[in-house]
Amino acid sequence: MFQHRRLPTLIVTLASLAGLGQLTASCVPAAAVGTAGAVGATASQERGFSGVMSDTRIRLEINHYWFQASEEIFSKINLQVQEGRVLLTGSVADPQTRVDAVRLAWQADGIKEVINEIEVVDNTTLTDWARDIKISQQLKNKLLFDKAVSSLNYSIEVVNQRIYLIGVARDQAELDRVIAHAKDIAYARGLVNYVRLKNDPARRS
Repeated sequence: MFQHRRLPTLIVTLASLAGLGQLTASCVPAAAVGTAGAVGATASQERGFSGVMSDTRIRLEINHYWFQASEEIFSKINLQVQEGRVLLTGSVADPQTRVDAVRLAWQADGIKEVINEIEVVDNTTLTDWARDIKISQQLKNKLLFDKAVSSLNYSIEVVNQRIYLIGVARDQAELDRVIAHAKDIAYARGLVNYVRLKNDPARRS
């Protein structure tokens, strides 16, 4: 059985779509089985309920392709989706695996952009992984308890102590606060910001 930190999220989202009748057996990996409530807070997100469900479907479809294609891709690459924009992070052993992961991601319906931040050379140790988890949780907590930040509108990935942000900020002031929180995390080696402003004319509708 695959062991991967992305599986709990996959289980929750599978249960959500199952309740809405949007899943078929062919789209569900055998490893992802369970029940949970999931969409109670979606209405408060800037992308709205329909946007959240569309992103959830995209995430499940990509995970389905990865699960069928390669254990390494499914277990070592992290996936975040916001407004049809997909962020890929993680470490793999060779460039071809990186190419395959991106190619498979683009097969999902509704993709607007794939941001490829997958690293080639998998030298991650258990200590590195634990440190990444700690950094991610610290930042999530900072955003959650900052009343001037809508934490639901952000996704956080940490790979080799580098923080990746993706999401939609309500305004520049909120984004500045999020960036400041990220830069204040101990042991973080850098920040890659893919967050868009809600009213940015360059933002895709």
